[in-house]
Amino acid sequence: MSAPLPDSLPGEVDVVVVGAGGAGMCAALTAATQGLDVLLIEKSGYFGGSTARSGGGVWMPGNAALRAAGQVSADDLDQAKLYLDSIVGDDVPKVRRDTYLERGPEVLDFIHAHTPVRFQWVPHYADYHPEAPGGRAEGRSCEPVPLDARFLGAELERLHPQYTKAPANLIVTQADFRKISLGLRTWRGPATMVKVLVKRLVSGLLRRRMYAMGNAIVIGLRKGLIDAGVPLAYDTELTGLVLDEGRVSGVRVVRHGEEATVRARRGVVLGSGGFEKNLELREKHQPRPTSVDWTTGSQFNTGGGILAGIAAGAETDLLDDAWWGPTIPLPNGPWFCLAERNLPGSIIVNQAGERYMNEALPYVEAVHQMYAGEATGVGHVPSWMVIDQRYRNRYLFAGLSPRQPFPGRWYKHGTVRKAATIEELAAQIDVPAAALRATLDRFNGFARTGVDEDFHRGESAYDKYYSDPTVKPNPSLHAIDHAPFYAVKIVPGDLGTKGGLVTDERARVLRPDGSVIAGLYAAGNVSSAVMGHTYAGPGATIGPALAFGYLAAEDIARSSVVEAEKETA
Repeated sequence: MSAPLPDSLPGEVDVVVVGAGGAGMCAALTAATQGLDVLLIEKSGYFGGSTARSGGGVWMPGNAALRAAGQVSADDLDQAKLYLDSIVGDDVPKVRRDTYLERGPEVLDFIHAHTPVRFQWVPHYADYHPEAPGGRAEGRSCEPVPLDARFLGAELERLHPQYTKAPANLIVTQADFRKISLGLRTWRGPATMVKVLVKRLVSGLLRRRMYAMGNAIVIGLRKGLIDAGVPLAYDTELTGLVLDEGRVSGVRVVRHGEEATVRARRGVVLGSGGFEKNLELREKHQPRPTSVDWTTGSQFNTGGGILAGIAAGAETDLLDDAWWGPTIPLPNGPWFCLAERNLPGSIIVNQAGERYMNEALPYVEAVHQMYAGEATGVGHVPSWMVIDQRYRNRYLFAGLSPRQPFPGRWYKHGTVRKAATIEELAAQIDVPAAALRATLDRFNGFARTGVDEDFHRGESAYDKYYSDPTVKPNPSLHAIDHAPFYAVKIVPGDLGTKGGLVTDERARVLRPDGSVIAGLYAAGNVSSAVMGHTYAGPGATIGPALAFGYLAAEDIARSSVVEAEKETA
């Protein structure tokens, strides 16, 4: 099946969608199914954006995949609203939060109807604040079922590269990763790895091209766009918006070095991502120190859509925040920590050699704590994760198998330090030896009693997700006392920025006075997050991106019908 790739840009269409990530592709597909003439433009030569590089989780309470798994209660919507009320609060208008929850399941039904993507519940992956009012320890996250992407043919070569390379057909779902991270500690780890390897062998013999996680979502959306006949113009960069008497009526772009204008009769939807790769914007708006080298976001996300929206008069919010996560700066790029810091037998210390948080916190909250500590005058960037040989013998770590030595280049790069004693390790990372020894002695005491008296690690249902059920009395705590000892550098990385253009519940972009910029919509990380300064659960980035892309196109279609009725009246 051939993908519609225009040789030249049309002069005018109903809708221009900017950005071929999850938000943009969902918006374009929705608009096309509503009978609108759509052009999707993409700055890079790839489709998928940040969604393609993600774990593919979708936090969308009440959806069909959760219902099929028996994970939706009669009061689920009310509980989900209570949950976002409690953790997001007034950072985001309630009507916008409620609209997301009320309409979200419909969006996944739409994707099911118009693409090959199918979703399944991620068992027991808790909401990130499960003890908050309305929170759910069993979780509300789903992920795509792995799919065979041969139906895309040559277009599959345009899939946005992931930030870590994996062998072809080696499919690990989020549910699989939790088990594999425990190494040989339970029978489920090796059993899951054997299952993964057997499936890879079978897929290879059958010449399948299997994909999971975020790749599966965007591959499915790309197939839906092809089936709907939506043209995708690659290598087409937005340079500005066209305004006529305050209404956005088109886009200015550069394609193959040539400037062009495409008029949009009905509207423009921005789905062009955040600004994580724009150092100037990061240093202007975000806490320091910061770096474009610590993010796992797409290299093409430099904030062009946000800047174009600002030039058109848009309000912005949350520019100081991101979808943060403690990150290991490896020589070949950043490693976003999920299980490593949660597993027992590890702590994170600042440059005074002291713990300053529950290391198993949700990743956004963990970096908030890191930057809050940095503001006190005590260095927290970088911090150091301290582990021992027992930990390395037991668990996966940044892609390394248990017992596998850290690569020499990691030591040379300064990412890892190793020593026979805690005092020698303290000297290598330049922290006070007495303080680091006291920190470890206190933590080891907590590990023996099972109670973290300082930061309550292991008490939340979320803490237990990436923990070791064989460790007693607290699966999140274990003593660090088996030499040699290691210190691994930790920096405030992210999955992407979460600040951008302020939108309403219909994804319409707003001015500082709250008025609507007619014809302009935004979804995904180009817009300010519906989650405010927090993170509801696994997939609370992708879920809203898909939902508000869908709602933007729906509003354009509805407005088009109203205008047509006025014209014929």
